[in-house]
Amino acid sequence: MSREGAGLFAGFRVLGRFSGHVPHVLRYHGRHREFYVATAVGRSVHTYNVSNALPQDITCLAADRMLIFASYDNILHAFARNKEVVHTYEGHKARIHLVQPFGDHVISVDVDNVLIVWNIQSEEEYLQMDFDKATFVVSALLHPSTYLNKILLGSQQGSLQLWNIRSNKLLYSFPGWGFAVTTLAQAPAVDVVAVGLVCGHIIVHNIKFDETLMKFQQDWGPITAISFRTDGHPVMAAGSPVGHIALWDLEDKKLMCQMQDAHTTAIAGMSFVPGEPLLITNGADNALQVWIFDGPGGTGRVLRSRKGHSAPPTKIRYHGQNGEQILSAGHDGTLQSFSTVHDRFNKSLGRGSINKKKSKKKGLKLDTMVLPPITAFASEVAHQSDWDGIIACHQGYITCTTWNYQKTSMGAHKLRPEEFSKYKPIDIYATAVDITSCGNFAVIGMSTGQVDLYNMQSGIHRGRYGKEKAHEGAIRGVAVDGLNQLVITAGSEGLIKFWKFKTKELVYSTELSSSPSAILLHRDSGILGVAFDDFSISVLDIETRKIVRTFSGHHGRINDMTFSPDGRWLISSSMDCTIKTWDLPSGCLIDCFLVDSAAVSLTMSPTGDFLASAHVDDLGIYLWSNRSLYSLVSLRPLPADYEPSLVTLPSTCPEQDEDMSGEEEPCDEMIEYVSPEQLEEQLVTLSSLPESRWKNLLSLDVIKKKNKPREPPKVPKAAPFFIPTVPGLIPRYIPPEEEKDTQSKVVNLGVLAQKSDFYIHLEEALSTNEYKIPLDLLKRLGPSNTEIELWGLAPEGGGSMEVMLSFLRMIGMMLNKKYNFELAQAYLALFLKLHLKILSSEPNLLEELSKLSAQLEETWIHLQTLFNQSLCVLTYMKSALL
Repeated sequence: MSREGAGLFAGFRVLGRFSGHVPHVLRYHGRHREFYVATAVGRSVHTYNVSNALPQDITCLAADRMLIFASYDNILHAFARNKEVVHTYEGHKARIHLVQPFGDHVISVDVDNVLIVWNIQSEEEYLQMDFDKATFVVSALLHPSTYLNKILLGSQQGSLQLWNIRSNKLLYSFPGWGFAVTTLAQAPAVDVVAVGLVCGHIIVHNIKFDETLMKFQQDWGPITAISFRTDGHPVMAAGSPVGHIALWDLEDKKLMCQMQDAHTTAIAGMSFVPGEPLLITNGADNALQVWIFDGPGGTGRVLRSRKGHSAPPTKIRYHGQNGEQILSAGHDGTLQSFSTVHDRFNKSLGRGSINKKKSKKKGLKLDTMVLPPITAFASEVAHQSDWDGIIACHQGYITCTTWNYQKTSMGAHKLRPEEFSKYKPIDIYATAVDITSCGNFAVIGMSTGQVDLYNMQSGIHRGRYGKEKAHEGAIRGVAVDGLNQLVITAGSEGLIKFWKFKTKELVYSTELSSSPSAILLHRDSGILGVAFDDFSISVLDIETRKIVRTFSGHHGRINDMTFSPDGRWLISSSMDCTIKTWDLPSGCLIDCFLVDSAAVSLTMSPTGDFLASAHVDDLGIYLWSNRSLYSLVSLRPLPADYEPSLVTLPSTCPEQDEDMSGEEEPCDEMIEYVSPEQLEEQLVTLSSLPESRWKNLLSLDVIKKKNKPREPPKVPKAAPFFIPTVPGLIPRYIPPEEEKDTQSKVVNLGVLAQKSDFYIHLEEALSTNEYKIPLDLLKRLGPSNTEIELWGLAPEGGGSMEVMLSFLRMIGMMLNKKYNFELAQAYLALFLKLHLKILSSEPNLLEELSKLSAQLEETWIHLQTLFNQSLCVLTYMKSALL
C-alpha cells in the first residue's frame, strides 16, 4: 500500500512549518509590483503562496525576477509561478550549497568545490570550474552590482577572487583578513561589498580599489547574514548564530542598537525590503518575521510573523467541535493553536511560566521561571469565554496550569494539592488531567496515586478520590464521562477504578491483564480505550464495565490513541512507526501504514475529515485526509501477515488524491464484494431479486384487470423512429434478420410451436440433473413472462408431463440447497395455481409433490423455531428495559 493505494488515510498537508535553516530570498515581481519572500520548509518552497514538493528537503534557495531556484542533494530545480518545477539541472556529483542567479544563467557550487554555470532555458552547462580544496574552498558567492559577467567568490581560507564568467578568467585575488568568509552582501554604493567573517568581523570593502572602508566587530560568533537599508538610512544589519541582530550606523561607524533574541536559533537569512524600513528575518526556530523600524532609537518591532514550534510537539488535540483548531504543546514550552483553515488564524498561547512578570523582565535566555514542557492537557469550549478552558500538566512538575484560549495566555490558576502549597517536592508530579464537558471542573492524577478535583473558575480544591489515594501506583490516566456521573482512573499497579463524580465513592474496580500506559474515553459512546505497557490495547464499555475488545499487533510503546467521531474506529500510534486503525464493531485491523519517524501524538477531527499527527524530531503537525468520506475505500480486515509500506509525510502544499475511477485496473483490495448465492450450506438464503419480481406472481390476473385500458390505444399521426427491442426486463435490440421475419403478414405456425430456452434446458436437466441454468433463465424474467413460461409447461400449452416433473425437481433442488427460498415458494405456488387439475390426475407428479411437501414442512418448522426464539428475546428485552 503506497500513499495513493487503497489506504484509509491519504497525506494532505503539514501545519505549523514556516522556516528552516536555509536563508530566505526576496524577489520583486515586476508585473504585480510586489515583493515576494520565499522560504524553504522541508521539501517545499513557501512564497506566501506555496510550491509543489521536491523529493527531499531543500538545502539551498535563490531567486531572480522570474524563477525561484531550489536545490536538494546534487540536483537544482527552477520553480515558475511559485508552484511547479519547470527546469532541472543535473550534473553535480556532490551536494549543492551555494546558488546565484546571473542574468540568463544560474551559478551553483557544491561541497566538492565544483562551480557550474548553467544556461537557465536550455538546462545545459555553460562552464564548469574546479577549485583546489587546499587553497580555495568556495564558501560565499556574490554578483557585484554593475559588474558585467563578473562574480565575487569568498573562501574558507579567507581570500576572495573576482572572476569573469564569460571569458573564464581570474581578474583579481583579494588576500583577505585571515579568517574564513561566511557571507558576502552588496552595499547600496557601487563597488562596495560587506564581507562577514567567521571570527565575528564585518569588513566593508571597496573591491574596485581593494581598500577597506570600515570594520566592525560582533561578539556573538560568526556572521550568518548581512543586509543594508535602502530607504535613506545608512544602516547595516548583521545576524549571529545565537539569534541576536546588530544594527550598525555606517555614517558614525558605530553600533546603533541590538535586537536580542530576535530568533531562538541562528539567524539564517535577513533582507531589508528595498526602499522600505522593513527587515525580513528567518531562522531554524521555525519563525519568519517582518520587523518595522518606525520607533525611536533605531530598533525594530515585529510587524508580522509566522511562527510554529521551535522544538517538536509533545501533544496535539483538536479544540472545539468545528474541527478548525488544533492545540499543540511543544518541547519548547509553548502551547499553540494551529488553524486547519488558514495560517492567519494561528495563535500562540505563550510559554508556561511560574511568574509571568518576573519572566518578562529577565528575557528569554535568562528566564529561570520557565515551566517544563507540557506532557498532557485537556480543553473544553464550554465557558471558555467566562474562565480558563484548558488544563495542562508539565514534565516532572507538581503544579498544573490553566490556560485561556480567548485571551491566548496562561490562565489565572496554578493547581496543586494544599499540602504542597509551601514546598514543592521533586519526586511528586502530575501525570494525567481531564476537564469535564461543562468546563467547570478539572480532574488531576498524581504520580503518588492521588486524584484531585478542582473548580476551573475559582481554582478551589473540591475533593479527593479515595481516602488518601485512589491507586497504589502512579496514575496513568483519568477520564470523566459526558454527564459528570463517573470518574475513571487507571493506576500503574494494573487497576481501573470507577468513582462517583459528586460523592467520590468507589463504584467498581477491575484488574487488568497488564499495567496500563494511558486511557482515552469516547464520551458520546461510553467506550474507553486502554493502552498497555505490553503494547496491546483493550476497549472497555463503561456501562457494562467489561472489556469488549482486545487488539494486539504493535511492536513498540503505544504513544497515543484517538477515536473517530462516531466511535467506530480506534486509531493508535506506536514507537514501531506504524499508525493503525482498529474497527471496533468487527474487532479487526482495517488500516495500517508506516511513517519515517514515530507519531508521538494523534488526534481525529470532530467532523471526521482529518487525522492529525505529530512526530519524533519533527516541528510540523501533519494532516491526513479520511478517504472514506470522498471515495470508495475497502474496510475489510487486513490479513495477519500484512506488511505496511512506508508512506511519505505530506508536504505544505495540499496533495490531490488520485481519482480511483480513472484507473484501468482496480486495486486488489477494492474489487467489489459479490455475495455468494448460498452463504452456508446449513443456512436458508434468500435471493437478491426485488420483491416486485416474485411477490405478485399469484395476483397477476387482478393486476391485469386493474391495468386494462378503458379504450383502445390511438396510433400517433407521426410516430418517432425507434429501434425495435425484444420484450423483457433487460432491453435488447432485435437483429436485422429477426426484424424481417416478424414483419411478415402471414402467421408462421412454426414460430408459435417453438420451444423457449427455459423449456429446452428443463428437458435437458431430466437427464443431467443440473438445474442451475433453467433457474437462472427464470430469474431473469418478469412476472408476466414467468407466468407464460410456467403455463407452457403443461401439455395443453405445448409442454409435456416430463417437463412438469423436471420443474418440480428444480423446486426440490432449491429447497434442498436452501437457497432462493422465497423464489422456490413463489414459483411453486404459481405452478400449483396454474396446473392443479393435471397434477391431481398424474401419479408421477403427485409422488414428486408429496416429497416436496415434506421438504417444505421440515424447512419451515426450522425457520419457525428460529423466528419464535428471536421474538421471545425481543419481547423480553422490551419488558426488561421498561
